[in-house]
Amino acid sequence: MNQPVTVDHVVRVDLAGEAHDPGVLVVSEPHSRYVGWEHSLTCLNMEAGEDIRWLPRHQLPEGITFPLRGNDWWLFDHRLLAVGHFDNEGRVLGSELIENPEVVAECVRVRDQLWALAVPHVEYKP
Repeated sequence: MNQPVTVDHVVRVDLAGEAHDPGVLVVSEPHSRYVGWEHSLTCLNMEAGEDIRWLPRHQLPEGITFPLRGNDWWLFDHRLLAVGHFDNEGRVLGSELIENPEVVAECVRVRDQLWALAVPHVEYKP
């Protein structure tokens, strides 16, 4: 029996080593408590094979436009996006999966543009 694909499932598949896309975390400085917590645990993602870089928001290229209305998103295997939705207080409202090739391609393009500017996790000091 096929199970529906959920964000939790996709994350487990990714961490199992089936599909890894490098990630760029664009963050405001000083960091919120959540970003500090996320940074402290990123080593676990690195151990699982992810390649993660950090980019302070003030270093973004002028005129960059983020897809998906600026919501957080995670790219899987250049074909699937998991998009997080949050309220104004930062509470999770839910997630959605997007497989639309044009939307995925735009996210890949933005990620690739920011990759060269971002600092590898082992070198980034909050």
